[in-house]
Amino acid sequence: MKRTELLVTPLSVNDILPLAEAGADAFVIGEQRYGLRLAGEFNREQVKQAIELAHSKEKKVYVAMNAIFHNEKMNELSDYIKFAAEANADAIIFGDPAVLMTAREAAPDMKLHWSTETLGTNWFSCNYWGKKGANRAVLAREINMDSIVEIKENAEVEIEVQVHGMSCMFQSKRSLLGNYYEYQGKVMEIENRKMEKNMFIHDKERENKYPIFEDENGTHIMSPNDICIIDELQELLEAGVDSFKIDGILKSSDYLIAVTKAYREAIDLFFEDSDQYDDKKDELLEAIKAVQPENRKLDTGFFFKETVY
Repeated sequence: MKRTELLVTPLSVNDILPLAEAGADAFVIGEQRYGLRLAGEFNREQVKQAIELAHSKEKKVYVAMNAIFHNEKMNELSDYIKFAAEANADAIIFGDPAVLMTAREAAPDMKLHWSTETLGTNWFSCNYWGKKGANRAVLAREINMDSIVEIKENAEVEIEVQVHGMSCMFQSKRSLLGNYYEYQGKVMEIENRKMEKNMFIHDKERENKYPIFEDENGTHIMSPNDICIIDELQELLEAGVDSFKIDGILKSSDYLIAVTKAYREAIDLFFEDSDQYDDKKDELLEAIKAVQPENRKLDTGFFFKETVY
């Protein structure tokens, strides 16, 4: 059985080697002009550096081009795809068919991962995009374990599933916070990745805090809890899911390294002897709880709930 890939979203070039050492097999990087909700901003030079560092450790790098594109960016896509290809990226992540169509001409040999955040809910869609040229489908966060296993059983492309981190609940192209501050006569510098500048929507009734930040793609409101299924991986591993994603958005580098080490150990234990994983999974969960921020509870997302779209 092929060993499941461990995919991590680094905050900067400086994270590549430590995360590779911690056990990451692949990385998602890019710049917010083309990629959606990235853990860190990578300009072109940094993308090149990250790919060189990752490849030196025999790891893969996927460049994100899954933003919501309007007409004014159409003429930029070919140039950025050619850049990614020349930089030796291992794949491009896309949601908009415009990226796929452009890649066919600009870099026909480039591998493509279909990722639309919410539409990867059935194996027909995965195979549709596979027939169009995608090598992988990234599944929605809102489907349960049974649905994921069924999709994997019928999919003709690789399947990627997020197993750890926060997920997006709402996105608007508008700069909602910026507009609000401007209305008040204030100027707000958008620094969504500076930990001391985190902003939240506070739901007093449910005692939840929803992280909110802005980038070039607009305003994003994130889940109040972090997905964590390090103790519930067996069914996905037995099904042969190809890639597990750890999303590092709004997390520290030290946190990412610790979580990556834990999931690396979990995956390796399962493939060496599934009984070892079963014996140690609770201990691995406690290791993650030990580094989890106090204001971020852990839960299992929709993995054991009725599917919600």
